[in-house]
Amino acid sequence: MLHCLRTVARTIVYSGIILATGLNAATAADPTGDWKVADGVANIRVAQCNGNMWGVVSWEKTPGGKDKNNPDVAKQSRPTLGMPILIDMKKKPGVDAWEGEVYNAKDGQNYSSTIKPIGTDQLEIQGCVLGFLCGGETWTRVGPPIPSSSSNSMAKGAPKGPAGAPPKTAAPAPAQPKTTGAVNPAPASKAAPGQKQAAGQPGDIGDICLLPDIARFAH
Repeated sequence: MLHCLRTVARTIVYSGIILATGLNAATAADPTGDWKVADGVANIRVAQCNGNMWGVVSWEKTPGGKDKNNPDVAKQSRPTLGMPILIDMKKKPGVDAWEGEVYNAKDGQNYSSTIKPIGTDQLEIQGCVLGFLCGGETWTRVGPPIPSSSSNSMAKGAPKGPAGAPPKTAAPAPAQPKTTGAVNPAPASKAAPGQKQAAGQPGDIGDICLLPDIARFAH
């Protein structure tokens, strides 16, 4: 009887180890979330939008940056906060890696790029110019993975109802729903009477799949 109990106990322990290993592997392969770049000047929020990975600047050490090196004059005044950095990255078959383009704000150019999670807390990014002169860096996780939700379809535009259907009365908005490209923001603190929010300290950028530069590309 004692021998049987020991066998059962070993089976439970081994099963737990296998389950934990499987969960860790699944987490390790998730590139979504907020990541601090190697030199610490910005965080990049990565989320799945329409099946592919996108990444935008979600925080910058020095607020108020502009995309001044963009060759498109019309974009040189756009804020770097919320600017796409990882562009339409597709899953590579058979491996935990995604490939697409990376935007380098230092020279205003797009380069071929691959991202690959290393464990649960690091993201390796490799970029190449015309297939050679490859270089890269490792980003560090600062925000949890972002669960998938209906924002994937929202990035394509709101669904249209049947023709001739009367408009529905707006229902009260649910409290802070989770979306594909958003993480839970910290509770907002109440300012004292007459006190304004500090300049250059914007709130959380929210669901990146709904940002114009991504939603427009997804149509």
